[in-house]
Order: sequence, then C-alpha cells, then structure tokens
Amino acid sequence: MNKNDLVATVANSSGLSKVDALKAVDAVFDAIITAMKTGDEVRLVGFGTFNVTERAASEGRNPRTGEKISIPASRMPKFKPGKQFKEAIN
Repeated sequence: MNKNDLVATVANSSGLSKVDALKAVDAVFDAIITAMKTGDEVRLVGFGTFNVTERAASEGRNPRTGEKISIPASRMPKFKPGKQFKEAIN
C-alpha cells in the first residue's frame, strides 16, 4: 500500500472526498513529524509508539578500499507496534 492507496482507503471508509482525505493523512503525518522533531514521543494507544533515538558518532570502513570513514551522530525515528496492532497482524 502506498500513500495514494491509503488516501483512497481513508476516503472510502470515512465518506470524505479524496482531496479531504489527503489533507487529513498529510496532517497526521505532519503532526507526527513535528512532534518527533522536538524530541516528543507520539503514542497512539492500540497502534504503537513513534519516538526518536540518538545514534552516537562512530567509525566505519569503506568496504571497497578498507579506508576508515567517520559516521556522524544522528537522530533516528523508531516505531514500536502496540499490543492490539501485533495481535491483529498475527
């Protein structure tokens, strides 16, 4: 399922037009991203939790040349599915 499929599914199940469903889906994504940018956790009961983890800087190697490279520190988004979500899949 891609974003267009998701928008069509939301439009069909909610009775919204595709344009309004697209606005709703975009608003949800924007809200999650905005909260995570500030370091907040987004907890959707029954679905899961989105949070940000810090990755420390590290040193790696270029597999072709063996040359050492520096990997900078970064922030990574993470998702942990909730119990109801896991049960629905299994």
